Amino acid sequence: MPRPRTSRRLTLVTPAALAAFALTALPAFATSTPAQIATSKTNGVAYLKSLQAANGAYAGSGLSNEWAFSAFAAAGTAVVDVAPGGDTTKNARTVYRNLLSTAAWPSASPVVTDYERGALNAYAAGIDPARVSASRNLVADIYAYWQTAEAGYFGPSANFNGTVFAALALGGAKTQAGTARVPQALTASTVARLRANQHNDGGWTYQKVEGDPTAVNSAGDVDMTGAAMAALCVSGVPGTDADVVQAKNFLKGKLAAASGAFNSLYGVNTSSNGWAIAGLNACGINPQSAEFTTINGKTPVDFLIANQYNPAGGFKYKPADTSASAYASIDALRAVAGGGFTSAPPTPVTPGAPQWVAQSAFTPGAAARLALSVDDGAGNLKVCAVSFTPTGATTTLGDVLAAATGSAAPSGCVTSVAPSSGTGAVTSVNGKANSGSSTWKVSVDGSSFAGALREKTINVGDTIALRWGV
Repeated sequence: MPRPRTSRRLTLVTPAALAAFALTALPAFATSTPAQIATSKTNGVAYLKSLQAANGAYAGSGLSNEWAFSAFAAAGTAVVDVAPGGDTTKNARTVYRNLLSTAAWPSASPVVTDYERGALNAYAAGIDPARVSASRNLVADIYAYWQTAEAGYFGPSANFNGTVFAALALGGAKTQAGTARVPQALTASTVARLRANQHNDGGWTYQKVEGDPTAVNSAGDVDMTGAAMAALCVSGVPGTDADVVQAKNFLKGKLAAASGAFNSLYGVNTSSNGWAIAGLNACGINPQSAEFTTINGKTPVDFLIANQYNPAGGFKYKPADTSASAYASIDALRAVAGGGFTSAPPTPVTPGAPQWVAQSAFTPGAAARLALSVDDGAGNLKVCAVSFTPTGATTTLGDVLAAATGSAAPSGCVTSVAPSSGTGAVTSVNGKANSGSSTWKVSVDGSSFAGALREKTINVGDTIALRWGV
């Protein structure tokens, strides 16, 4: 994942913010043209293709360029079409899927951002993140890092970066049909944490500031502001929301008049600008609109394109650099192409290549994981990854709940289920019983909630949500 970056209202308006506000009346008179953007995309894609290893890999030993997949998708290039020397047996999607499917990936000591990075890039590559293989479910892997004592956070809350990218992955990596696979109760809990960690200046950093007045008053960071506002918007928060607008105004206040760049905590650089623009893109805010056009007629997109080598296609990290940076080029192309932090995979041009690949069934006897949430209707949301060994190509809701009582991460997601065997309606979960019209209901991959039956078929990769209520 890119380097780490971490709801209040603004009470003071800085001179820089006032200057940016004054620009809202200016016409967008000197922005990059559609033709220039098209050329930048074409050349940028060619450069990212040059980063592919001879075996087709973008990630693995000595390689960490899989974020190129989100840039390819934003630019309209299917990852399955990217193959060294045209050898389709080594196409980037297949090689990446094989890597994600190995037991050794990501490492012996993984962190939640490993799985978030995997989910975002698998989705962009046309790999269903929940169905990478019979044993690899990246949505479940992320669920395993839910913080029971601090609901809404994923991974240690002090590293707020993990929660931002959880929201980006769970909200952005939708089902193959394009619908949200995660229940609204979970999304709302994480959105509340995103809002609570916004600084008073409208920005965010990679660190937790919730509950710390001094930290809340500290300076935000351009990079994480882009990521956090994108996380809000892919979670369903509109671009007109007060916290999103506050973030937009924070970015406007960071514009450098001469170049159109955002001046980040790390100085003027391509990657910070790429993250900020990706945030604007995700929220439907045009980074070339009048309000992001400086007094000198420059926009953030102008800055990125000015730092691209053409026709070679790579982007410099800083204007003074004399060579292209792979990492900066990925961030820049994704932004110039209009992408957020992931995009739905384009239709491939390789004959016979499908838009999506996914595991179709459990492998009997092979360990598997499923993502499960349990909402008791009283604000006590439980989230976990359930580990079990299926005995057939499918399983049942009853068997998943039974497995959750003894093998879930974090533990305590399901402590009891009634009835404990047989078929029929689930009448009680965690000691809370059906009562009148308020009963336990289930949703799979974002489907409408319906009565929870023990015999309900559960397929590989299903994201399961239980909810008590009418």
